[in-house]
Amino acid sequence: MREIVNRKARHDYEILETYEAGLELKGSEVKSIRMGSANLKDSYAEIKNGEIWVNNFHISPYKFASAHTNHDPYRKKKLLLHKYQIRRLIGKVKEKGLTLIPLKVYSKNGKIKMELALAKGKKLFDKRKDIKERDLTREAERELARFK
Repeated sequence: MREIVNRKARHDYEILETYEAGLELKGSEVKSIRMGSANLKDSYAEIKNGEIWVNNFHISPYKFASAHTNHDPYRKKKLLLHKYQIRRLIGKVKEKGLTLIPLKVYSKNGKIKMELALAKGKKLFDKRKDIKERDLTREAERELARFK
């Protein structure tokens, strides 16, 4: 299984902390993720009643499952974290106005895991600054390679 990455997250958000969480999934969802048929674009996590749920995480229907055993592609998925981690995240999200963003989904010891980030939204000038820094380091590396 190749990992499914939310590439836009690092562009739009400043990542402060990351957590590894398990996912509560149905069988057809697991098989579909193992085939690489999932998309994290525009997905986010929210806290409801002391539980963390992922919204807009699209998992394509498994093509070999029958119609009645297949799943809804956009259903909310529950994240499995320790209670102390959930309490800590609740405090940070309420207190500082931070967001929970899924970064990637991968397989670990046969289980499907999600890397969840506590993030702060970037402003437009921050994004421009990051692009400028990336371009400058790229130019410097080209110059160094030219002299070798």
